[in-house]
Amino acid sequence: MNAYSRRGACPALSAPMQTGDGLLVRLNPVAGGPSSGGLSPKLLIGLAESALRHGNGIMEVTARGSLQIRGLTTQSATLLAKEVDALGIVVRTGVPVETGPLAGIDPQEIVDPRPLADRIREAVEDAGLSQRLGPKVSVVVDGGGQLTMDAVTADVRLKAASTEAGIRWRVSVAGDGRNARLLAVADEGVARDIAVAALRMIAEKGRDAHARDLSERQLVSLAGWLCLTSLREAPPSVLPDISPSRGEITWSPTVSPISGAAKEKPTSKPPISPLEGEMSGRTEGGASRKPIGLFPLAGDVPTLGIGLPYGSMPTERLIALAQSALTLGTSEIRLAPGRALLFLGQPPAANPSLQQTAATLGFVTAPTDPRTRIAACPGAPACASGRIATRDIAEAIATENADSLDFTLHVSGCAKGCAHPGPAALTVVGGENGAGLVVNATAKALPAGYRPGYDAARGIGRVAAAIRSARYQGETAAACLTRLGPAGIAEAYRQE
Repeated sequence: MNAYSRRGACPALSAPMQTGDGLLVRLNPVAGGPSSGGLSPKLLIGLAESALRHGNGIMEVTARGSLQIRGLTTQSATLLAKEVDALGIVVRTGVPVETGPLAGIDPQEIVDPRPLADRIREAVEDAGLSQRLGPKVSVVVDGGGQLTMDAVTADVRLKAASTEAGIRWRVSVAGDGRNARLLAVADEGVARDIAVAALRMIAEKGRDAHARDLSERQLVSLAGWLCLTSLREAPPSVLPDISPSRGEITWSPTVSPISGAAKEKPTSKPPISPLEGEMSGRTEGGASRKPIGLFPLAGDVPTLGIGLPYGSMPTERLIALAQSALTLGTSEIRLAPGRALLFLGQPPAANPSLQQTAATLGFVTAPTDPRTRIAACPGAPACASGRIATRDIAEAIATENADSLDFTLHVSGCAKGCAHPGPAALTVVGGENGAGLVVNATAKALPAGYRPGYDAARGIGRVAAAIRSARYQGETAAACLTRLGPAGIAEAYRQE
């Protein structure tokens, strides 16, 4: 095992990660215009040309909105890093504290999340947590608006909400906008303190820990922070209030967090939130708008979102699109969660031409494109770990079964499941026995049935046919899949 081979790490520019097709690096350019490190078309062209010289000709935008360059060697990764530095591209370092791609410029967002995100970053650095937290630990600060961060998972997430008392932040842990556990609804200062306290607890569990590893007692303790601050009992820093032995916030021994009455010992179950239940935000999210199409900004100058099919594109096509954007007057290109690029600053009349160029080059220009429902890694032959030609399979499925794809389909070259680590409704995964089909689980799960790798798309076509045959009027394909069950789906997949 060499220095680059550890899985589960974040392959930053200074620490590339070994994959099946060489080393991989991931960049998070700072958005907000070239003066602050955002990507102008010229900068993106320069970066892509460097990637073309030193990589294998494939660039990716991830589900979290990061830029990946593949196929590097130890020597070429060093050269790439030097060239990125020479271009003056500013990239984020430390614990990822992510905001939406339109943060601060979306007229529909509840509040600009960037000031709170900056305060959290500063608190994390002051607490010395960057070196103690694992590379995959992350925070989301979501101001709402047209492109929310609901679909992005995070260890700690803060989402703005309008209340009668003003702007408040819903603080939750371990999940996305649909399934994260809500801890509190608080003002900005308290929300920041809870977030940093949660990160401190995670750090105390080791560099492999995440928010999902926190105990129930710790989560209740975090939720109780709101009660403490409302009684002016909280210390100025969250750090001294964390127990080294239990990793929990210390309660006042004399004051009840609910009534304020004197007690001999604190309550064991403080309220998690004043907004428990349907209005708590636990049921919202997961269906955020895709970052593809036109999004109005201030001054009637919309931004245009264009997607990368399966998050990947040959570098030459990315260069061609950026050159077209430069000619049409685009001032900035932002990376967006959901494997897309946002083009800002061009005159509104230029957007149809830019969309047409993108469509000709093979990019995704409509949110209804069936390719947005499919996650596919590079697969064989691009990746040495891939057992099946994932992109060919994905293209065939998208072309032939567009009417049945209202659920997430994952095509994985191997059981690592790099393109979609979480569960998917259906996953086609390459293995020793061919292309296995996993139902409602991750690529690591045991397949319910197999087909030859070259014939996987035909198997999914059989599943799509079964859906069309069994589907009730008004029923979604996803609901029909659930009703058919794993055994019925596997039988259809194996059918000749």
